[in-house]
Amino acid sequence: MSSEIELQLELLQHYPWLPSLKKIYQDFASKDPYQFISEIFSDKESELKERIFDLFTAAFNNLENIGNYEVNESNIYFYLILKILLYLLNTDAITNRIANLYSKIMYKELLRENDHYLYQICQDLNLDIKYYQNPIQYRIRIVKDKKEISKTNYRIHYIDYLKLTSKLQDDYRKLVNNPISEGYVFILKKNLVRLLQEYVRVKILEIKNKSEKEINKLKEKILEIHEFKSLYDDILKIWELKKEELEYSIDIEFIEGKEITDIFPPCIKHILSQAKEGQNLTHTERLFLTFFLHALEYPIKEIVDIFTTLPDFDREKTTYQVTFAKNKGYSPHSCETLKSLKLCKASKYSDELCLKGYYSKKLDQNMKIKHPLFYVQFKHYKLYNQKNEKSKINRKNGN
Repeated sequence: MSSEIELQLELLQHYPWLPSLKKIYQDFASKDPYQFISEIFSDKESELKERIFDLFTAAFNNLENIGNYEVNESNIYFYLILKILLYLLNTDAITNRIANLYSKIMYKELLRENDHYLYQICQDLNLDIKYYQNPIQYRIRIVKDKKEISKTNYRIHYIDYLKLTSKLQDDYRKLVNNPISEGYVFILKKNLVRLLQEYVRVKILEIKNKSEKEINKLKEKILEIHEFKSLYDDILKIWELKKEELEYSIDIEFIEGKEITDIFPPCIKHILSQAKEGQNLTHTERLFLTFFLHALEYPIKEIVDIFTTLPDFDREKTTYQVTFAKNKGYSPHSCETLKSLKLCKASKYSDELCLKGYYSKKLDQNMKIKHPLFYVQFKHYKLYNQKNEKSKINRKNGN
């Protein structure tokens, strides 16, 4: 076996989403799904079933990782079974969550990759990349009277750069905001890896919007395989428990001129009140507020402006920190974490929703609020329904 083939095999066992999978592992990558599942679940079922179930559970609970990532041939089976499951489940919310989590796992793996392997991955993806063993200089900046020299090992052709960033909305990723020479964009390794992560995410999202007729036809046949049906049913069970939260999930995001702070939970209202009064916020309060507002798509400038009243405010430093937090994509603390940090203000504000929870139609019992974002979603859902009911009554009365 040539060293080139060995390298491809090694890369595919680590990154099975690479295009060469269909060429190197053609014998089962292009198999009929029913035949493939029949063979796999009669041989390697138990190990793969546990790994896949863990991934779905982590995705449904908004976790960022699933522990150690397997790097062997079973990882290829894992990836292919994952795609078949998403195809059969045919639920956008599930596919989105899995795509986000799996691509985050890939980001962490790729970030640890050595430059030679990373270059080979780009080659497999047919990206026009230039790699330099010795970093090349592309920018000199003067910051606070100090010279900053920017260097990188990579340049990517602007056409490939635009393709990979087409769904990324950050201003700093726009072509006009990046150094370019002779048609090639200078790019740092971590930014290149972020683009590869986006490729993986989009690759999984391609499963969406398939023919329902074809899906049902395959589902009827493939669920005859008892072990696979068991996994499918287990995933649906945990999804049903989480789905109720999504029933209250209506898109909520910052809209200039529209005030939504009245549906914020007391923990956030308290921090905003302190900031407005010019009180100094703790580091934890600042982080939580920033993560929370990022989750609602607040513009960076709007978040930074909230901190202007603080005694130690530094616009440049705060903008950097808020931007850094956005790029990292951190999630706001859960209610349980907030209680442990003594940031929960449910009792102080006598908030009924926080203290008593809400009635779950699905479980026929009261449920506690577990996350401040769910609090906002629930409040927004109630207001949305109330407005709809009011509109119906007005139309009925001819108003």
